[in-house]
Amino acid sequence: MQDTDRDLLPEGLGDRLPQAAWAAQHVRRMAHDVLAGHGYERVDTPMLEFEKALASRMAGVQARRMFRFVDPISLRMLAVRSDMTAQVARIAATSLSNAARPLRLSYSGPVLAIKGDGLDPSRERLQIGAELIGSDSVAAAAEIVEVAIEALRAAGATGVSVDFTLPDLVDALSAEALPLPSGQIEAVRQMLDAKDAGGLVDAGGAAYLPLLYAVGPFAGAIEKLAQFDAGGVLADRIDGLRRIAARVEGKARLTLDPSERHGFEYQSWFGFTIYADGVTGTMGRGGTYRILGRAGADPEPATGFSLYPDPLLDSLAVTSTTPQRLFLPLGHDPQVAARQRAIGWATVAALDETDDAVALGCSHRLEAGEAVPL
Repeated sequence: MQDTDRDLLPEGLGDRLPQAAWAAQHVRRMAHDVLAGHGYERVDTPMLEFEKALASRMAGVQARRMFRFVDPISLRMLAVRSDMTAQVARIAATSLSNAARPLRLSYSGPVLAIKGDGLDPSRERLQIGAELIGSDSVAAAAEIVEVAIEALRAAGATGVSVDFTLPDLVDALSAEALPLPSGQIEAVRQMLDAKDAGGLVDAGGAAYLPLLYAVGPFAGAIEKLAQFDAGGVLADRIDGLRRIAARVEGKARLTLDPSERHGFEYQSWFGFTIYADGVTGTMGRGGTYRILGRAGADPEPATGFSLYPDPLLDSLAVTSTTPQRLFLPLGHDPQVAARQRAIGWATVAALDETDDAVALGCSHRLEAGEAVPL
């Protein structure tokens, strides 16, 4: 019996073949060009860290989503990163703690989770993001949304849309305007997130039912939310959403779902999800959050986003134009070949007489110093 186990990959993991690898590099380059243009400096982080560092830097980070094992050197628990945001937060709180604020950092790299999300079995994804550390103001949130849209469009996405949410909505309302017993708050959150009107009533959140209808295109939904907020508890948040929407008007379609919390476990007052035409599922998320520093120190406000462009890579890999490749026969002039590469050709040099230019994907052959079509 033939042994094929050595050729298998674990479920949810896969290779990027040439076209897909090109698409991934293209997306990263285009996104980082946008981020650098807005003053976001790039940082790189390790794939592995101590579990405590990854899981305790921000509230809501789920350690159970991470691959964990004992480090044979330190004998402490290590974890493979499932989200790079916490790593950038660590850098901001330690190595760059004395850097001027607001601090703008960008990053990209693979992240790994124990299992996929929903119907997506992928466990390894490319993450591209930016963090604006030192501020969670309306101005910071507006900048982050604007930059996320620009980066995604530069990477090749079309028809971008952004869905706003208020992750701490229930906390803000239950504290005063619509009080809830502490034991009911989480159940009300879950029913709002599930858009379950019956379950919301059963959980004691009947007064929160209008939130299920303050959803949809931004202009109409924000008016419904304002009408619901008779006591004015959400006035600052509603004003903030309007100001953010005004900043990005015309750059993306805008919608509102104020009670959405799935995927926003560590966000504070503002969050958003970003989508693109022709791509199934979300392209990324962002919002405001707090970085936990040293014991006794106040958490530091921050705002950021993470893009997960793998679905976009698949479409780019299919539609990408293969670069023209120039076949260099045996005995070619290296200086002529160098000049051809300098003007944009990808050259493929023959190693022996049997090399076939067409089979090697070449469109032209170097003859008498010129590129001749095959």
